[in-house]
Amino acid sequence: MRSVKMWPGVATGLLLCGVGALLGARSPARRAAAHAVQIEVTWLGHAAFLIVSPGGTRLLIDPWLKGNPATPDSLQDLSRYRPNFILVTHSHFDHSSDAKAIALASGAPVAGAFDWVSSLGLPQSQQLGGNVGGTIKAGDVVIHLVPAMHGSVPDGRPIGFVLEFPGGRTLYDTGDTWIFGDMALIQELYHPNIVLLNVGGGPYTEDPRTAALAIKKYFQPELIVPMHYGTFPVLAQEADVRTAFAGDRRLMVLKVGQRTTL
Repeated sequence: MRSVKMWPGVATGLLLCGVGALLGARSPARRAAAHAVQIEVTWLGHAAFLIVSPGGTRLLIDPWLKGNPATPDSLQDLSRYRPNFILVTHSHFDHSSDAKAIALASGAPVAGAFDWVSSLGLPQSQQLGGNVGGTIKAGDVVIHLVPAMHGSVPDGRPIGFVLEFPGGRTLYDTGDTWIFGDMALIQELYHPNIVLLNVGGGPYTEDPRTAALAIKKYFQPELIVPMHYGTFPVLAQEADVRTAFAGDRRLMVLKVGQRTTL
């Protein structure tokens, strides 16, 4: 496992990520801005992440924690989570199960597809429903709602999120999706620097090989963080992910529960 201290503010750290060549073509001012923008990422297992913005905004994405076999027992206690915002890509249990409980306990608003968010019965002040093409302001972060190719029942539709941080860096959470042509527009509009990439495969979503093709065909990120794998035997395992991305030094396989600064 490589070091996870990826953005210490010096060029050596960037080279360890395999992104020095990509940043080298930028102006010194852009490189300095990139160094200054610190984004904390903690993988909580499966598709759940805690993102902390440069300004301290805490964004909890797809919280399925209780009963998640990929989440350590110490992280399954919902009372430990005090996010400022909760983001849910779609209504399937392995992405949304704990969203309402954490929202009620913490007072955090829930952002996601309008129909699904409306169905939760939360106070109006905690409903941040939207649709593809919309934007939601979350502290010092702008959330862009983008399409995903998947399912979502009983309400709403599947989406992905592009998080835009101060200084211009962006993080794209693909949600559960299959490769699709509009990924080219996501790249054109938002130029994601970090991609939280569904690689799960099995009968549900794109497999690691297809996910790798999506990156090759549509995106030019600095870092690729795989997710939605290894939770169940039917899904792709870490070895499958590493094989599909062999030779791509941008791949960053996180340990569950380890806080990482990108």
